[in-house]
Amino acid sequence: MDLESALIASSGVGAAAAFASGYAVHRWRRSRLDTAALRQAVARQTDVPRSLHPVIDPDICIGSLACLQSCPEGDILGIVDGAAALVHGQNCIGHGRCADACPVGAIQLVFGTARRGVDLPEVSEVYESSRPGVYVVGELGGMGLIKNAFRQGLAAASHIAQGHGAGAPGAVDAAVVGAGPAGLATALGLRERGLTYRLLEQDSVGGSVSHYPRRKVVMTEKVELPLHGTFGKPRISKEALLASFQKIIRKAGLAVEEGVKVVGVDGRDGDFTVQTTRGPVRARKVVLAVGRRGSPRKLGVPGEELEKVVYRLIEPEQYADSAVLVVGGGDAGVEAACQLARESNARVWLSYRGEAPKCREPNRLELEGLAAAGRVQVLARSGVKNIGARQVDLEVGGRPVRIPNDHVIVNAGGELPTEFLEKVGVKVRRYHGEAPGSRSEATRSHPLQSGVRARRRARRLGVLLSVLGASVLAYLAWTGRDYYLLPPLQRLRSPLHWMLKPAGPWGHGVGIAATAFMLSNFLYAVRKRVGWLQGLGDMRSWLVFHVFVGFMSPMVIAFHAAFQSRNLLATATAAAMGVVMLTGIVGRYIFGLVPAAAGKALEIEEVRASLAGARAEAEPLLAAVRDPAPLRRLLAAVADPLPPTSLVYALATLPFRAARHRLALWRVGRLFPDRRAWQAFRQDVVALEKLRLQVSFFRSLKSLMRGWRILHASLAVFLVITIAAHIAVALYLGYGLR
Repeated sequence: MDLESALIASSGVGAAAAFASGYAVHRWRRSRLDTAALRQAVARQTDVPRSLHPVIDPDICIGSLACLQSCPEGDILGIVDGAAALVHGQNCIGHGRCADACPVGAIQLVFGTARRGVDLPEVSEVYESSRPGVYVVGELGGMGLIKNAFRQGLAAASHIAQGHGAGAPGAVDAAVVGAGPAGLATALGLRERGLTYRLLEQDSVGGSVSHYPRRKVVMTEKVELPLHGTFGKPRISKEALLASFQKIIRKAGLAVEEGVKVVGVDGRDGDFTVQTTRGPVRARKVVLAVGRRGSPRKLGVPGEELEKVVYRLIEPEQYADSAVLVVGGGDAGVEAACQLARESNARVWLSYRGEAPKCREPNRLELEGLAAAGRVQVLARSGVKNIGARQVDLEVGGRPVRIPNDHVIVNAGGELPTEFLEKVGVKVRRYHGEAPGSRSEATRSHPLQSGVRARRRARRLGVLLSVLGASVLAYLAWTGRDYYLLPPLQRLRSPLHWMLKPAGPWGHGVGIAATAFMLSNFLYAVRKRVGWLQGLGDMRSWLVFHVFVGFMSPMVIAFHAAFQSRNLLATATAAAMGVVMLTGIVGRYIFGLVPAAAGKALEIEEVRASLAGARAEAEPLLAAVRDPAPLRRLLAAVADPLPPTSLVYALATLPFRAARHRLALWRVGRLFPDRRAWQAFRQDVVALEKLRLQVSFFRSLKSLMRGWRILHASLAVFLVITIAAHIAVALYLGYGLR
């Protein structure tokens, strides 16, 4: 039997090694392809995101890659240098699911990049602008997704309701400007809470959606709307979406005032007067949900004032037998050119400034097909110079080109209505790779809610699971308190042996329960990869559960085995379980040593600067001490660079060095005049000790993290094989619940 067990264990080791090799090769191939795709995107200038997008810190990323499967748009993220990276930036439209999927907070959603800034209104986490009482939601705030617009509108309504108080006589609780998704959601949230509102729309219901080309298909993730219920489908046409908006209005009984243009906002928080083309509106709060489509970006060239120049495509048939120039290499411009080519016999030209269109991959492929068929003439690296009655003059690749023309459709995006925002009193600033609301005074008064909530949930879950685990272990220990402490021979004569032995009813039952419990640990991996599970809880909480199960399983299995091992296979299974737990704990421990601040891993120079700064901060505390010599020796011990040694040795000896320094801290405590001064010195010493380790082994820590996950996953595969073999052998030998 021992030989068979040895063969099974050897097979498990081979399978685990094969898994590790295959997994490493798969990661290497994926990384090579994604790195090449990123280089190609940079060459095409399609790597720069257009709006809200993720920034992945490769030093914090632990390589779980749950973010890769999370985006509804497909392969937006990839693997570069062993960590997740934004590869197809131009296709990112700010869903934000990747940040939710990251279990360690390595992904931050930001606006703009170092290369290209984005001008946006300053808003807080509850979307209140720099002018108190005035909120900015939806596309105007930089988030154009329908899901985001709904959620922002509901959040603004909730905050307005929380601060509800007596307003000026004759004033409604809120004036909502714009009846697009954000404006409708705000009105729904206000109406649900019994607040009064005026919903003002200068055009028609739908906002930016009403300006989409006919039959344009969009994506709407499901959102729970008050007074309506679940809203959204994976793909829906413009017409169906507008019909859904009308259904919301009828079902909730919303009153929309169309054809009302807002020209200014006077007054103060609690007593605003919204100036409109149909007279003033008194309101306690103002919500701006106007979007950016109302201010299309213009070309600024002679002839742009002609009637043939428009800024959106609605009916392709009206351009039959015409020569049409579409300007713009983004999704809107490419989609307009392709729709004209598909649904009319117009002669179509597409002009854009870059080497390649900055659009999503499906649109790019369709454009290439239509261009190859001669239905669209693509003018790359071009710019309009003059628009005439029957022609358009362009500069293409540095040379002048004149084309015949009957119509010009400009799809160059929307401009921020800066003049209107300044008139309203809302500050605008340029974001260069910064989180929404960062550096805003309004934001500093509110916590970063999403990340804080996730961390709090994870901490509460950790405490709950710890209490639960301790209770289970205490119950198991109490049940067998008169058996587990007996020597092996005395156990055979114990009346509890029949029940508590590994093959007994209790021992066997504990083994089955512990095995099922241990296998639940793989739910963490399933949660990352199965699409319909991705909305079930946040990854931080799943990681906490993963760690808890990995930590608890070996201890519960020990009760099943009655704290003894009788065969090689059982020993191998127990050892594998212990090693998997150890690698998981060590991996989390190593991750905690990577220096980070505010969700961003620090560079080595920043860590060295922090080390010098922490030591400088500790020095003044010595002035009030009677004998500073022992304190100076302690500071030197925790701040001086470590001698050259291996990373493994440093990690193994760190707990002992830490214990020695804690003891020294306790001894010097009596030298301080009061406890507060000693606690301040203690904090500095602990910070210095960690920073010293980070400085000495910074590069090695990052390299070790790259391969640690493969080791951990491979050992988990070996564990599953040995457990399956252990169960099979137990059944073969006839062990059961008897």
